[in-house]
Amino acid sequence: MSAAESSRVVHEADVCVVGAGAGGAVVAAELAEGGARVVLLEQGPRHDIDKFSARPPEMLGRLYRDGGQTATLGSPPILLPLGRGLGGTTLVNSGTCFRTPPAVLERWAGEFGLDVDEATLAPCFERVEKALSVAEVTPELAGANALVARRGAERLGWSHGYLRRNARGCVGSGVCVFGCPTSAKQHTGITYVPRAQAAGAQVLTGADVRKVRVDRGRAHAVEGRLPGGRRLEVRAPRVVIACGTIHTPLLLQRSRIRDASGQRGRNLSLHPATAAFALMDEVVDMARGVPQSFYVDEFASEGMMFEGVAGPPAYAAMALPLTGAAHARAMSRYRHLAQFGLMVSDSSRGHLHVLGSRPVIRYSLSREDLAKFRAGLERLRQLFQAAGAREVYLPLPAGVTPASACADDLKLMAFHPLGTARADARASHGVTDGDLAVHGVEGLYIADGSVVPSALGVNPQLTIMALATRLAFHLLDREPPGGASRPARDRRDGSAQADGKPRTQELTCPS
Repeated sequence: MSAAESSRVVHEADVCVVGAGAGGAVVAAELAEGGARVVLLEQGPRHDIDKFSARPPEMLGRLYRDGGQTATLGSPPILLPLGRGLGGTTLVNSGTCFRTPPAVLERWAGEFGLDVDEATLAPCFERVEKALSVAEVTPELAGANALVARRGAERLGWSHGYLRRNARGCVGSGVCVFGCPTSAKQHTGITYVPRAQAAGAQVLTGADVRKVRVDRGRAHAVEGRLPGGRRLEVRAPRVVIACGTIHTPLLLQRSRIRDASGQRGRNLSLHPATAAFALMDEVVDMARGVPQSFYVDEFASEGMMFEGVAGPPAYAAMALPLTGAAHARAMSRYRHLAQFGLMVSDSSRGHLHVLGSRPVIRYSLSREDLAKFRAGLERLRQLFQAAGAREVYLPLPAGVTPASACADDLKLMAFHPLGTARADARASHGVTDGDLAVHGVEGLYIADGSVVPSALGVNPQLTIMALATRLAFHLLDREPPGGASRPARDRRDGSAQADGKPRTQELTCPS
C-alpha cells in the first residue's frame, strides 16, 4: 500500500451529514435511529466539559469560531459569534426556545410557496422540545436581573413573561454563553449526537470538509481532511449539509454546485441586537440565575423583542458602554448593575463572498431597522426607569440620544444568521426546495439556518431543529401522522407553475 493510500480514510454510508449543530445533529440522530447508516462529520472538536472554566476570554477562544471575533463589514460593523465543535452554536447560545411565529409561517406559504403552518410543524416541535427537556424558567431560577425587568414591565403595563429554555437541572450558573459547566443546557452535543452514536452512526470530529462530489446531477460523496493531514472520503448517495448560515454557501461554492437562482450567499438576516445597563439601588448580582430568562414582547409586532442578558464581571467589563473613570465607578458597583437586551427583526439583508478561503460578510443596517433601534433604546430606558434605576447606561457615544443616533453610533451584536440558502418552491428563487433539497442536484439537502427564508423575530434554534426533524423523516420515507405515505424519492419538483406562482409542497412531521 502506498503512503498516499495509507493516509486516506474512506467510509461508506447511506447518508453523510456535514455539521453537528442544531440541524445536522438532529438529522443524524433521527436517521440513525430510523435504521440508516450515517456518518456525521464535524469540523470542530468534542469539548471536554470538565475544562469549562466560565472565564470569558478563555472560553471565547475555545468554544467559538475565530475566538468569537467573526464580524460583518458595513454600517455599523456587527460582531457575529459562532460556536465551533460538537453542538455548534447550541453549545454556546442562551438556550432560548421559541416556536416559529404563525405569521412567519403564513409568509413562507404565500411568498415562498412552502406549505407550512402550526398544525403541520407542531409534531416536529413537540418531538424536539421533548428531546431537549424544554420548559419555562421559574421565577426563582431567573434571578434578580429578570426581576428588575419584570418590575419595569408590570409598572408600564407591557406584555412580558418567562422564557422557555432547553435546560434540565439548571442551577443558574449565569455563564450559558461561555459553556455550561454543569451540562444542564441540553445542546445537541450531549443530546442528539449521543443518540446518533448509540444508534450506530460514526461521528468524526476535526473533519474539514472541502467538497461535495456531484456526478451527472447527483451527489455521491464528500471529501475533506482529518487531523494529521489524512484525506477523508465518505461515499453516500445522500448528503446533508449543515455547516451553518455562513459556511454552507461556501461549501456549495467550493463544490461548484450550480445555483440557477442566483440567491446563494444572499438574503442574509442577522437579528441584530444591543443591550443597556442600569445601576439599581438593590443588589442584583446579575451573574446569579439564568442570564436570558425573561422577555418583553409588547412591541414584537413592530419588530422589537426585549430579552434578558447578563454575565460575570469580566463579561460586564467588556460590554459596559462606558470608559475611563465612569467605567471604573460603575464596575465598582457591579453587584448593583442590571442589564437587558434589545433584538430587532431585521428587514436589512446582507450577502457573503469569499476572500481567499474565508467568508466576508457584508451587511448594513437599513433606515427602517435604524428606526427600530432608536425606538427600542428609548423603551429600554423607560423600562429601567420604571423599575427604579438610579442611572441608565445606553450603548451610545457620549452626547448621542436614541432619537439622534445614526447607524455608526450603534454598538451591535448578532446571533441568529439565516437565509443564505433559502428555501423556495421555485428553482429560480431559492437554493433549496420545500423539502430542503438543493435545486438541480439529487441526493443533496441542507439542514441549518441558511434555508430559513426570512427573519423570524425570535431565536431560531427550535425552528432549525424542527425543520431538520421533518427532513430526516422525509428521507426515511415514514408515514406522516394523519396522511398518506409519500413515494420514496430524493426530491420534489420545485419548478414554477405555468402562471409563474410557486407550487406549494407538503411538509409533514412524525408523531
